[in-house]
Amino acid sequence: MEQYNRIKREYPDKILFFRMGDFYEMFGEDARKAAPILGIALTSRAHGKNGDIPLAGVPYHAAEKYLTKLIAAGEKVVICEQTEDPKLAKGLVKREVIEIITPGTVALDGALPIDANNYLVAVCEENGRVGLAVADLSTGEFSVEEPGSRDIADRLMNLQPAEILMPENSDVIRDAVSKLDLKSARTIIEGWKFDRQYATEKLTQHFGVMSLDGFGIEDLSCGVSAAGAVIAYLNETKMGALKHIGKISRTSARNIMFLDNATVTNLEIVTASDGVNSLYKHLNQTRTPMGSRLFRKWLISPLIDKKGILSRQDAVAELLDEKSTRKSLSQILTEISDLERIAGRLGSLRATPRDLISLKHSIEACLKLKSETSQLLSNLFASLDIAPEMLAQVADLIERSIVDQPPLVAHDGGIIKPGYDESLDQMKTEISSSKDWIASLQKRERERTGIPVLKVGYNKVFGYYIEVTRPHLSKVPGEYIRKQTLVSAERFITPDLKEKEDIVLRAEEKINGHEQRLFEKIRDELSNSTALIQTSALFVAIIDTIVSLANVAEKQRYKKPEINESTLLKIEGGRHPVLENILSSGSFVPNDTEIDAGRSQIQIITGPNMAGKSTYLRQVGLIVLMAQVGSFVPAESASIGIVDRIFTRVGAADKLTLGQSTFLVEMNETANILNNATSRSLILLDEVGRGTSTYDGLSIAWSVAEYLHETPNRQARTLFATHYHELTELAARFKRVRNYQVAVREWQDQIIFIRKIIPGGCDDSYGIEVARLAGLPKDVTDRANIVLRLIESGTFFSPSEKESAETTDKDLFAFKYGNSNKIRDRVFDKIKNISPEQMTPLEALNLLAELKRAADDDS
Repeated sequence: MEQYNRIKREYPDKILFFRMGDFYEMFGEDARKAAPILGIALTSRAHGKNGDIPLAGVPYHAAEKYLTKLIAAGEKVVICEQTEDPKLAKGLVKREVIEIITPGTVALDGALPIDANNYLVAVCEENGRVGLAVADLSTGEFSVEEPGSRDIADRLMNLQPAEILMPENSDVIRDAVSKLDLKSARTIIEGWKFDRQYATEKLTQHFGVMSLDGFGIEDLSCGVSAAGAVIAYLNETKMGALKHIGKISRTSARNIMFLDNATVTNLEIVTASDGVNSLYKHLNQTRTPMGSRLFRKWLISPLIDKKGILSRQDAVAELLDEKSTRKSLSQILTEISDLERIAGRLGSLRATPRDLISLKHSIEACLKLKSETSQLLSNLFASLDIAPEMLAQVADLIERSIVDQPPLVAHDGGIIKPGYDESLDQMKTEISSSKDWIASLQKRERERTGIPVLKVGYNKVFGYYIEVTRPHLSKVPGEYIRKQTLVSAERFITPDLKEKEDIVLRAEEKINGHEQRLFEKIRDELSNSTALIQTSALFVAIIDTIVSLANVAEKQRYKKPEINESTLLKIEGGRHPVLENILSSGSFVPNDTEIDAGRSQIQIITGPNMAGKSTYLRQVGLIVLMAQVGSFVPAESASIGIVDRIFTRVGAADKLTLGQSTFLVEMNETANILNNATSRSLILLDEVGRGTSTYDGLSIAWSVAEYLHETPNRQARTLFATHYHELTELAARFKRVRNYQVAVREWQDQIIFIRKIIPGGCDDSYGIEVARLAGLPKDVTDRANIVLRLIESGTFFSPSEKESAETTDKDLFAFKYGNSNKIRDRVFDKIKNISPEQMTPLEALNLLAELKRAADDDS
């Protein structure tokens, strides 16, 4: 255990996978922690004077499955491998750490989300500036940015990193991250690893350059410091196998709309409250993992650059018209594997033989994609290139060297094609005669012994054998040597078979070792093409995303929006892109929208609960977002004046774990809007002020609307849904405020939701009717109507004189819940159903007596 203990002392906070033969063993506290997570037995072994030590192990060939479970549980694992053949070891087998796996550095397929990135993020803060470095080890993506200090929380929430690196000497960062509702692993590392000079040295060394000027990040001192910490961490955990991280890019907000986390959450862009019905889920029809990940990025990073939007839009329009090309592209895309992650495994020297075959097939499909898109005319397709000649060379190397159906792992042999390596072919020829001899042995021995069911077989434990069933054991020749006893048979070996077995096994071991070395050489050569493969992956992802948008546009009858730089937002027949798919066909009610910052900047929208105000607000926000992603939109027509930000205050929930009430969450979101909106923004406000007293809430809502109307550079296009009907008075006082309402119809004491937005204000919230529809008991809604009439008459809270007070008290306490009201209802029903003119005097007296008895029962 001395060797184990020495290595474990270097990694006290991580689980150590210690290779022993065919197992990875864990000891002590590691075993106790891992066994329940992995669902394996916890045993023990003798440990000298210290007694027994806990022990748990997993087969090495199934390690990935168990590692995936540990990483999912938030653990970090150290892989300690045998670095020499135990058969050749003199004394203790040499072992060393070959990799450290953490949530942000995992490259195991089973532990990675297919349609999302697995980000490792480092955060640095100095002199009020915040730097962010973002890396995905599985794809090679690496970027740096310096968001504003107020935006860092939203940026982290949108990235949803698997792991966050923070300097040990920065309480500011640690406190800020601790307040975020993130599932990310938090890793504290030495503060000096965030030093600017150290970071610059690490980055220039990694990229093999003299300076960082060529990457355009030299002015981002805080971002560079974070990037250096990322590279240092990856070098420590991956032992320098980072060839696929070949560049670092600058994340620029110049042409991208920044969406805060409130907007991403409230509009349910990538995740939904029900876990299913997000915009991403309904629009994503991509066919490759790269396409899915890129589409997710596009949705949370809409463009604010007209040229960029039109470029995507034109490509979608062209594919919408070219149906046969689109169908062909869709089919080809299904033939492409996850090129980004194959490139990642190549660069980190983890690619398997099957990865290379997947790469070859994917390259062949890429070349077909290039041929198909070469006939398209839009600028976006014309700008895409993949160096087909160089890709063909990569595919050719794999075609010449690797068999079409290789084993999963290289050390099993059977990887290299005949004709690729002369020495390998010679080795295989030399053992072929021995294999032929063994192959023909069964026939010869059956004839010689007269045993018709005699079999020659092989397994990894006992090697080659001759098997004879029990009824024929009397015929076994004397030179057969018993090797294994089974229930219904015996297995034997002969001196000649043993000799041939030794020849074959020694030769196969030699062949497998040579194949392993050849494979590693081929893999190393292919790793030099990592950047080429990554470029091809982006090429595929863009085509996949455009094809997906075109397919959705056709299926959902979306229309091409007009994109301009005005402050007009006009939508005719707009629909909610998610709800129209959930509701029964044709049941969703379309609505028009027209907001013009110059004439109708703020629209106050009133109407009852359940009528569709919140849906309408989200619908407008999603249509604008889709348009600026480059998508067609769910509307009959749309003219979108580009917005620089979409802000939402739609729906709210407590964040009790962070010490924030619903009202505080609402006010935080509203403050963010008022502090960051511009005259080119789109603001969606729903029920501002509802979390406090009526008058406080009304005052806040009024002041927010007034501020957005009157403050220069904050006069954003705004939809303001409210239950405060008093806000409709804003239209009479401010020239760019307009009133709209959600139409309802009253019929037989019921309301019918029309779900149509029409001009004008609504002076009734129909709250009691909505409560009835929700299933509140009739006694409660009847009582609510009485209280409402008293409040509206001004006599509920503050009667002005004694008589009024007596009346109020009488009405207030006259109502009784339960059976008494049912009796009263029966009395009223009986009175309504009589016909006095048809009754005799005696019948009238009897009825009066009956009513008197019922009244007495109710008193």
